[in-house]
Amino acid sequence: MEYFHISSKENRLEELEVVLKEECRVVISEGSMERIIKGREYLDNKIDQAQRPIYGITTGFGSLCNVSIEPADLSKLQTNLVMSHACGIGEKVPPVIVKLMMVLKIKSLAYGYSGVRRETVERLAGMFNNGVIPVVYTQGSLGASGDLAPLANMSLPLLGLGEVYYKGEIRAAGEVNRIFGWEPLTLASKEGLALLNGTQFMLAYSVWNILKAKKLSAYADAIAALSIDAYDGRPEPFTAGVHNVRPHQGQIDTAKNIRELLEGSEIISREKAHVQDPYSFRCVPQVHGASKDAIEYAAKVFETEINSATDNPTILPDEDQIISAGNFHGQPLALALDFLSIALAELGSISERRTYQLISGKRGLPSFLVAHPGLNSGFMIPQYAQASVVSQNKQLATPACVDTIDSSQGQEDHVSMGANSATKCLRVVENLEKILAIELMNGAQALEFRRPLKTSARLESMVEQYRKRVPFIEEDDVMYIHMNQSIDFLRDTDPNF
Repeated sequence: MEYFHISSKENRLEELEVVLKEECRVVISEGSMERIIKGREYLDNKIDQAQRPIYGITTGFGSLCNVSIEPADLSKLQTNLVMSHACGIGEKVPPVIVKLMMVLKIKSLAYGYSGVRRETVERLAGMFNNGVIPVVYTQGSLGASGDLAPLANMSLPLLGLGEVYYKGEIRAAGEVNRIFGWEPLTLASKEGLALLNGTQFMLAYSVWNILKAKKLSAYADAIAALSIDAYDGRPEPFTAGVHNVRPHQGQIDTAKNIRELLEGSEIISREKAHVQDPYSFRCVPQVHGASKDAIEYAAKVFETEINSATDNPTILPDEDQIISAGNFHGQPLALALDFLSIALAELGSISERRTYQLISGKRGLPSFLVAHPGLNSGFMIPQYAQASVVSQNKQLATPACVDTIDSSQGQEDHVSMGANSATKCLRVVENLEKILAIELMNGAQALEFRRPLKTSARLESMVEQYRKRVPFIEEDDVMYIHMNQSIDFLRDTDPNF
């Protein structure tokens, strides 16, 4: 059993990887519980003493903020909010991302700035710990007043409504709740708003995307190094001094990675007939490095958001204030997600160019990387497939955050569209995985035409492991099977051979 501890301690991105494991359980510290209780008690006292309306607590929502609600209806107001806002549509969010949503929502509520009750947070944790994962949909959020629609769908099971994944099946939430003896919660004032306001849909996707991005960035370097050697590339472009005079950190790190990956290679160290390599080989430090820097920027933004309270109004017991502001607005995430999409699309773009060079019949390699081109098409069409995915990533890299649209009768008049940034970034990540897998197929194939020379020990180890999944192609074969095996290899293995 593994645990994710929710406390006042800030969490690093990598710590959330444990949440992705099936056996993970959430543990809420006593300190967090004390903060939750303190925030709730303060809110209850404030409502009792209120001389004027408090947004979302004793008023309606959005453009209905000037409509006062009678004390007897405050609980009904919150229940109505969750039901009416559960407007998610489209494809279902992968359950593993919903698990991240749940943990991130619990963490945000546990700061005590939301005014929720202890039992509400405990029920969310109980659902997570017992494998009861709400069904949430990918579309419906504007990424502004929080991820209202997806978080409402996530919250429905607290009321005994909606659907959940349980033991591999989609079942009615009320039916699963009865298995555990969970009565539907009667939400107190502010609780529905606290559950729905927040960036946890965008943030869950952000965490998933950035963890994958870091792995794929490392693989991009390893696969590029293999392609460089298979193409009989020159080592000089990776010389440390070249990059020290233009000291972007990602560029310096990439050049160092390539040098280390190729260390000891018989191919890289031999005399070269050609004076210079194409950009897709010699500019790997500059292109991969820029993407690394963008990934690090996005990671910093996402990590800050992980350790933030993002609902509204914000309850500040120590300052004796309840303030309606805008911490739910997804602009920081939206910008970073769009930047991340661009950075990852570029890793795919240069990868496809290296593939194109490998199959072009240059540097002593046969056309399309087969011994008898003409009779065999070899690796001709995998590059077509790769190019189509690269082109789709170029389209997906168009920023979503530059768009906005009025909602709630103009009260919510600037939105981040961060939810769209998040879901399309996931598609870019998945596409990059496919693109790199196809380059790896080509690089490994091309390497065999350099035998008996060997590449470095690290790259030989990678190719050895790869050949257990994907064979050398001597004659034409059904290629999509091998392409999928190559994708699976990237998913299942660590790039640090």
